[in-house]
Amino acid sequence: MARDLKNPCLNFLNKNKMSYKYITAEEAASFIQNGQQIAMSGFTPAGALKVIPKALAAKAEAEHAAGRPFKVSLISGASTGDSCDGVLARAKAIDFRTPYQSNADLRAGANAAPNEINFVDMHLSMTPQFMNYGFMGKIDWAIVEAVDVSDNGEILLSTSVGISPTGLKLADKILIELNEYHSKALRGFHDIYETANPPMRREIPIYSAGDRCGSEVVKVDPSKIVGIVRTNLADEVKPFKPTDPITQKIGENVADFLASEMKAGRIPPEFLPIQSGVGNIANAVLGALGENPDIPQFSMYSEVLQDSVIDLIAHGHIKTASATSLTVTPEKIQEIYANPDFFRGKIILRPQEISNSPEVARRIGIISINTAIEVDLEGNVNSSHIMGKNLMNGIGGSGDFTRNAYISIYTTPSVAKNGAISAIVPNVSHCDHTEHSVNIIATEFGVADLRCKTPMQRAEILIEKCAHPDYKELLRDYLKAVSCGHTPQTLAKAFAFHEAFVNEKDMRLAKF
Repeated sequence: MARDLKNPCLNFLNKNKMSYKYITAEEAASFIQNGQQIAMSGFTPAGALKVIPKALAAKAEAEHAAGRPFKVSLISGASTGDSCDGVLARAKAIDFRTPYQSNADLRAGANAAPNEINFVDMHLSMTPQFMNYGFMGKIDWAIVEAVDVSDNGEILLSTSVGISPTGLKLADKILIELNEYHSKALRGFHDIYETANPPMRREIPIYSAGDRCGSEVVKVDPSKIVGIVRTNLADEVKPFKPTDPITQKIGENVADFLASEMKAGRIPPEFLPIQSGVGNIANAVLGALGENPDIPQFSMYSEVLQDSVIDLIAHGHIKTASATSLTVTPEKIQEIYANPDFFRGKIILRPQEISNSPEVARRIGIISINTAIEVDLEGNVNSSHIMGKNLMNGIGGSGDFTRNAYISIYTTPSVAKNGAISAIVPNVSHCDHTEHSVNIIATEFGVADLRCKTPMQRAEILIEKCAHPDYKELLRDYLKAVSCGHTPQTLAKAFAFHEAFVNEKDMRLAKF
């Protein structure tokens, strides 16, 4: 293959493809044994495995049919696509899974009693650290999606980084899905930096969202690479629901609040980096920030970049976007690949230990914006469990940012299930983020600023500003039932809303 002097990315491809064994997905799966632990790429469906898990699921089903056990333990950056988490869950091939998921079949296994899948919900920034500390045991395999691999073991990752650098370092052996769908022009988007273990750890040298401190590639011992499986498949990223009047109003409320904080001098005039969760509310908030004339051009220091971020970059509203995952639809990724020189200087993909670093978040002063399932009158937030016991997706990276944000914001529609569930409740059924870390709550009705408020003051402002009208009096009735104490809570009635929904399918039937 001739050397292309005009395309250095192609030169990287041309000179490096001769020393590794190309194998089928089935051959790759044949190497993996029952009980082994796999560190795999993927943070959302971006950069997730697409063909080896299907072959591994088929192997598991064949082993089960023959009466032999076959399950593996899986560590990823976060959730993956159905071609990974879904097929393996349905094949009963997962023994242990961490740190986050969003697949219905995996979720069902994790919520089954006894747990069919031993799922451990973890802060995302802590996952690679726990791997490095040895807390998660031996890593037998690292399986990652890549855009290119050089003879000397330089791996160019695809659309996410996640835990891949840590997994590749620690694993005994490596398998690679070489995805030819993704452009080689991704070279230069990544910034791979890993921390040392205590007591040798030093500060992470990032002082603004756009700083780079690492390498474009992950470097491994080439002898560990057992084989490469060729693929040509898009990430399984689906578009989020379009903005509706409720999510649009939530977005406007958040943008107006941040603009007012600037005017009051509590946010500097150059603004601060934004961290945003995933989903249609997050898209609505980002859209509202871009449309608000009082919000200047800003940066992002987050974990996931969605379609809306790419649009804001293209229109000049976002100057730099740092994350660990480029979770965009196939249509949007092609826009990036059509103009890589423009986006390469504006998008940075880092390991999740860095993208979600509490140290960096506090240093650069991020404004965190995440989604709550429910919020109680003290300001505690549940972001992971339904009715206190069933895992939805997990805590994800929200805790990494909330505790260390300059301002921490949680958004939620005021009600769900056609009004049968209130997002503002007397007491959360599961607590992920305590009142001490939560600053602002925003619903479609308004914004509750909980900073420097007593528990009773927080309760009153949450009812006034954020609760749905159908629930305001019920929440006030709860407060009336509380006797003396610093915190407005009565144990006998703390879960009356939840009990009403479990028994009557409507929290509005709660009695105090």
